[in-house]
This record gives sequence, C-alpha cells and structure tokens, in this order.
Amino acid sequence: MNAERFKQLIKQIKVGKNLPDAIYLHKDAFDVTPTELVKFIKVIAQAVKIDEQDFDLIKLFKNEFRLSLLSYPTFYEESYPPLKRSINIDLVKLSHKITCYKNTDNPPILHRKETMVQANNSHFQLFCDLTAEGEQAGLYENTRMIGFKGSWERLIAKKGYELVDGRLFRSSAVQSPDNDKEIDRHLTAIVRHELSAPLKTLAKNGFLNGDYSIFDYGCGRGDDLRELEAHGIDVLGWDLNYRPDADKVISDIVNIGFVINVIEDRDERIEALLGAWELSQKLLVVSAMLGNESLVSQFQSYKDGVITSRNTFQKYYTQAELKTFIEMSVDESAIAVAPGIYYIFKDKQLEQHFLQNRHKRAYKWQHLTAPEPVNEEQARILFTQHQQLFESFWLTCLTLGRCPANNEFAQSDKIKEVIGSNKKALKLVLKWFEEDELKTAEAMRKEDLSLYFALAMFEKRKPYTQQPEDLKRDIKAFFDTYKIAQHQATELLFKIADSALIESLCLEAEKILPAGKIDVENGQPHALTLHKDFITLLPLVLRVYIGAALQMYGELDDIQLIKIHILSGKVTLLGYEGFYDSPLPQLKERVKIKMSEQDVDFFDYVVEEKRPLLLNKIDYIDDTFEDYKKQKAFNKRLNKELSKFDIEYGNITYTQFLILISHNQLRIKAYRFFKLN
Repeated sequence: MNAERFKQLIKQIKVGKNLPDAIYLHKDAFDVTPTELVKFIKVIAQAVKIDEQDFDLIKLFKNEFRLSLLSYPTFYEESYPPLKRSINIDLVKLSHKITCYKNTDNPPILHRKETMVQANNSHFQLFCDLTAEGEQAGLYENTRMIGFKGSWERLIAKKGYELVDGRLFRSSAVQSPDNDKEIDRHLTAIVRHELSAPLKTLAKNGFLNGDYSIFDYGCGRGDDLRELEAHGIDVLGWDLNYRPDADKVISDIVNIGFVINVIEDRDERIEALLGAWELSQKLLVVSAMLGNESLVSQFQSYKDGVITSRNTFQKYYTQAELKTFIEMSVDESAIAVAPGIYYIFKDKQLEQHFLQNRHKRAYKWQHLTAPEPVNEEQARILFTQHQQLFESFWLTCLTLGRCPANNEFAQSDKIKEVIGSNKKALKLVLKWFEEDELKTAEAMRKEDLSLYFALAMFEKRKPYTQQPEDLKRDIKAFFDTYKIAQHQATELLFKIADSALIESLCLEAEKILPAGKIDVENGQPHALTLHKDFITLLPLVLRVYIGAALQMYGELDDIQLIKIHILSGKVTLLGYEGFYDSPLPQLKERVKIKMSEQDVDFFDYVVEEKRPLLLNKIDYIDDTFEDYKKQKAFNKRLNKELSKFDIEYGNITYTQFLILISHNQLRIKAYRFFKLN
C-alpha cells in the first residue's frame, strides 16, 4: 500500500462523515468499505498492537498518508460520546502517537453519528433524530465551537436548552402538580443571549415597537424581560421558581412560551393556557416543542408525553395537534406564525390588521415624467408651491388604492388648509400623475383584500361591526358591501379546488414570472416551483392556493422555494442551505402541506453529505438576486459537464456530485470550476 493507492481507496468510500481533509468511519461500516483498505487498517492496528475491540472509529486523511484509530467506547450509549483515546499513525514516518482523554474534564466529543454508520444500522434513525434536534436548536451554525465537551455544553445553554438523557429539552417551569406521581418541574432555567423564538416573531411582526405592554407567563430567569426592558418596552413576567412573588398582570400581549409542554396533567395544562389567555387584552402567543413518534419512542412514556431520568415531563406536539389543543382550550382561532408557534387574538381589529398585512403588497410609484402644462394657472402655482405635500399625498393614494380619509394621511389638516379636502387634492394631483397608476394600485389592493377575505374563511367569520374602520372604508370603496366581499371571496376560495384552472394558471404563471419552472411527469404538467419572492406576482387564485396552505404552517422564514402541486391539492415548501451564497444549495428541509387532509409533514435532511443538491438554481432566480450573473455562468459550465454522464440528476447528493465531477478531474470553489492538480 502506497500513498497514491491509499488516496484512491478513500475516494471509493460511500459511508462516513466526509470533511474537507478527512473521513470518519465506524468499523461497523467495514462491510461497505473497500476490502483492500479494511485489510490495511487491520494490519496497521496489529502493527501498533491495538486490538480491533480497542477502537471504534477510523479517521482517514484525504491528503496525507495517515490515519487515526479512535476509541469511543460509549458510541452507541451516549448521544455525544467523549473520545477516550486516539492513536495517530503517520505512514510516511512509520511512527505513531497515543493520546489519552480518559481523565480529562473536557474531552473531544462526537456529533452527527448517523454519517459514520450505514442506513440499515439499528441506531441510524436515533442518530438522525439527535442531529435534527441540534440543527433545530441552532447548535451547528459554527462547527468550530462544538468539538469539545465544555464548549458544547456552554453552547447548548446559550441556545436555551438543556441535555437530559442525551436529548435536548427547553427549560421552563410552571406550577407543581398534586397528582399520583410527583414530577420535578424545577429545571434550571437557561441563560439566554438572544430573544426566544416566540418573541422574535413578535419583533418581526411589529409588536415590539413600544406600543404594547408585554407579560411573559413562565419567564424563567428573565433574560427576555431584561432585553425588552433595555429597549424601553413595558414588560413584566412571572415564574414559579425565579419570580414566584411577581404579580400576574393583565397586559396587551401575553407570551406563554414552551410552558404547556412541561405540564403532565392535561387539565392543568388547559388551566395554565386559560390563565395566560385571561391576562391578555389583545394577543396571546403560545409555543411548544414539536416532535414525532420516533423521538417520543426513545423515552419512558408517561400519560400523553414522556418522562426523563430527572423525573421531568415533556409533551411533544405535532403542528396540527398543537393548533387543535389551543383552539379547544380557548375557543378561539389560532394562527400559525412558525412551526410550534401560534397567535390567538383577543383584539379582533388587531387580528384583521395582522392578517391583512401578511398579504398586502405596496405599489411603488416611480415618477418618470415632468409635470405637464395645465390650463389652470392657479392650480399649477398651487402644486409648485406645495409639491412635496402633494407628492406625499399621492404616495398615500397609491398605498391605499383610493383617496385617503382624513385620519389616513398625516397631513390632512395641511391639505384642508391648502385646497379644502382630500378629494379636491386627488383631483389636483391627477393633473400631474397618471390615473392609470392609481387604477393599477386600486386593482392590486382589491386583489389583496380578496385574498384576505378568502383566507379568512378558514377561521370564524368576523362581523362587519368588528372590522377596523380603514377596512370598512376599503369594503365600501372596492366591494360596495361586506356581503358582496364575502360572496366574491367564497367563489375565489372554491376555485383552488379546480385542478384544470390551477393547471392553466400555473402554465400562465410560468410565462409571466421572472423565474420559475413547471415540472412534468409522464408528459403532463405536475407542479409549478417558484421562489417565495415571486408569490405576489402570481395570479390571484394561485396566491389563495398558497395562502390556504400556509394557514397550517406559518411564515416562510427558512423556506426559499414553493412547489404548487397541480392535481393533488398539495403545496411543498423547500428550504435550502446556502441558497443565496452558493451555486449548489443543499436541501435542508422539506415540508409537505396536504390541504385536503389538513395535515403537515416535516422532512429534515440532517446528513449534510446526503442532502440533495439544487442543480438548477438558475431556473428560480432573476437579476434581482445578487449572484444571478455568477450563477448563470456557473450553470452554463455545469450543464456542459453533466451532459457527459448518462445518469439521472434529480436527487444527486453532494457526495455523489463530488465523485461525479472528480471523474472529469474537476473541483468547485465558489462559483467556478477548477482542474484538479
């Protein structure tokens, strides 16, 4: 065995944790490792007097004639096993070095164990679940910080989690139960270095602008409270262990974050939720941990959840189950804003404003011409004298799609002083600006309102008297009556079940969108895939189609592509690692929303080397994306290289792709191809 042959054999390995400079392989995967390489490893182990039972992993260096035999005796017992001993063997110098970690408090630890064994290994799914937990918690964002036990534990704490029985749990505390089995809920609250996920959604949606008082029901150590206080926000909190004497205060917004999932008694769970609901004047935010059967099966069952070795309880929900539990408890509609996070509005006008703004588009006026001469000299002088005022007024008209009421334009008093009324101001500005622009804005606003009313059909209908005043004006301006608006919305909603219409609209959309692609199966259009930035450009019925699906999911923060299935009544959401800064994004998350079944399936691709690549990213972006030109050039070369192989590329993985281009003596760096040395 020489160095060149060693490198060739390493390239043939199909299983293992593939890093830029090395591959980590468990010896249980020897039967799918090149036989010549396995024999060589065993001979080397014998040469340095190491029995096969004394090592578990082999580290094979890609660019050096070197390997390491690593002992992880608790590989299958511990979620993140520590390294007991490593034997580093230099095959050029014919020397080896032994390093022991048995007595150290901060040994190296192992992650992503599913990459080191075969998929048919009995522990493979458990290892995948462990990695998925870490991914969801954001623990792998900086891999340089996770190699040793101490830094790993500090990172877990920083992210707001705790390791119990090898699994990640959110720390929270609520009232102690009086039942047949006493559960310890006094988990040590985690010190946060960033806002919790539910409060991040509040910030994103404009609820942390200082206009609303906040109460955190089950606030732990109060790190969220301190952060909000630093921003001048009126915020208070209560927690059984850390703020037991604090008052439970009625507030505009109440957050009960990751609390109900640690209460083992269902009645008490409902009581806590109702207690938080009673404190909220405008909005309740509820969040809980999500999980599936494979996750729950790893623990001791207790009631409708699981119990850990620390005698603590966790109830994992599915997205649909959490929504049902909330709605049955408070008898109000719950709006999904993110996986595991729901909004329940007590202030119905605020709810309408929130739902409207989720789908509202803004017409951007671009003034391309100079004012045309008019006959009314006085009007021309008036406009010139107050040009900035009238331009601001015009922009407000375009935003609303109609003439604003006095309280909808901040300078209405000035308008009244200058010309008499907003209606007279609109008549004046139409002498300078194009009426077609206002008609376009009007059409856009009416479409957005139709979308809003159609999606409102999924919730309890709000009577006209509960609608905000500005929405009442919209109804009168665009629909004449509320009854007409609801009738048109109902007709619009029924259209999404017409597969022939969906097919024709998808084909039409492919022609008008800046980017997007129709997928074909058996010679027939199967689905339209597009980037989320282009949703607002779709025909209205398709916007309703997607909006109906998102009622069960929430916001598209971590999603880039949306696939509209033409015949099956499904929508698939695709989230990619590196979509905006890599020529070959890797599929990280796939969510299938089945509207007819009112169900959501989540699929995580936790093994980086096995994530399918998006080879045709160029089909879904246009020149508004920063890397468009580089991506276009990259795909031109990519198509040339792929045309040399007679294989199916639909689900090619990163590892397969590297092997593929290596046959052409190529490697990729950034958006360019380079010849291998």
